[in-house]
Amino acid sequence: MDHGLKFSDPAAYSRLLRRAHEQVISGVPRPEIPEGLASSWRRSMALGISPDQHSPRHLHEASEVLELRRAHRLQQVMPALSELLADDSSDGRHLLVLTDAGGEILWRVGSAQVLRRADRLEFSEGADWSEAGIGTNAISEALVTGRPVQLFSAEHLVRTHHEWACTAAPIRDPLTGALLGVLDVSGPLESLTADTLRMVRCAVSMAEALLRMSDAGTPLGAPSPVPVSRQSSRTGSAARPAAAVASLELLGDQPAAFFRDGSRVPLTLRRAEILALLDSRSQGWSAEELAYELHGDAGIAASIRTEMFRVRSLLGDAIASNPYRLGEGLAGRSDAGQVLRLLREGKAAAALEAYRAPLLSRSGNMAIQLLRDRLDLALRAAVRASTDPALLMRWLSTDMGSSDMPAVEALGKLVGLRDARYLSFSAGAAAADAKLA
Repeated sequence: MDHGLKFSDPAAYSRLLRRAHEQVISGVPRPEIPEGLASSWRRSMALGISPDQHSPRHLHEASEVLELRRAHRLQQVMPALSELLADDSSDGRHLLVLTDAGGEILWRVGSAQVLRRADRLEFSEGADWSEAGIGTNAISEALVTGRPVQLFSAEHLVRTHHEWACTAAPIRDPLTGALLGVLDVSGPLESLTADTLRMVRCAVSMAEALLRMSDAGTPLGAPSPVPVSRQSSRTGSAARPAAAVASLELLGDQPAAFFRDGSRVPLTLRRAEILALLDSRSQGWSAEELAYELHGDAGIAASIRTEMFRVRSLLGDAIASNPYRLGEGLAGRSDAGQVLRLLREGKAAAALEAYRAPLLSRSGNMAIQLLRDRLDLALRAAVRASTDPALLMRWLSTDMGSSDMPAVEALGKLVGLRDARYLSFSAGAAAADAKLA
């Protein structure tokens, strides 16, 4: 059986599983349904769960669930999990669910349309999604096996769940190993991606790391109490206080974040690309928009949320969310933004001084290339329009301006076509053009 069909043709894969489901329920083994899964079906039916049943047992009312949340240890990490995995935008396709150690749903986050679909299955707070509560599903399998698990369509026992794909993983106490609950991401079949299981595993690792920090006495979301040396900040290995971010260095090939204590933390190219996009638009970006700008049609919003969590772990409140954007303390504080601001103020000489290299010169991303070209063209236009020969010569002396023939022509109009300065730069620009041809 081609398991890749669940991503390339989920409807066809679902049909194959549904046929196998009916045969296994009738007592005929099928290779599409692993023996471990079939055993779970048998256990569930022995507990009185019918494949035609769609109502789980309910353990608590909504008001009681609120009290259970307040007392539950996972309350500490739910905001971070929601930030990383939830999608409650108007067109969000999946549901984030967090249960207790018995499988009772304590939290769920999703768009209005997904919540309505979940309500029809009573996939809601206070419902028991263990084997005994509703039969085989991803949450119950994570509880039984103690491992991450993904169930697609008719791998669920109950037929009304066959329109869903669910991925779940247990969250454990980092000190004792005791089960605390299960993290689950569920949605319609087409919402499943090849990255979903990896994303859930990553989120569980993050939650357990945050709990470990809490056990060590560090409040969640607070900066590390360990002093940060200049050497450690250069490697990016230490946590930084959110309020300390001073500026971003996005020009050139070594992007970095600067902090008010004078230290510098290098940025990976991908994170720098994200920050350059945030720097370019004050109204911010959704995860879906960033995914498209960075990866095209293959972009996945969940992957962007993971990367944004890492960026925010580094820069803290300097990055705002919903939508993602630079916070008030960082907006307008990149070196690229400074060049644009000086140009808008008519300070071409100061802008040229600040423009030391192209924007993220190592990036081949199309969106970054467009931002790079915009900045370069704006600076070129301002210099060419100048009536200051010294400014034109400074530009033509840079690597970026050395082949700018319109700037050479502007210089010739100012100093004369027989001037040695014009002739020198004209020859240099012609040579540079010939080399590029």
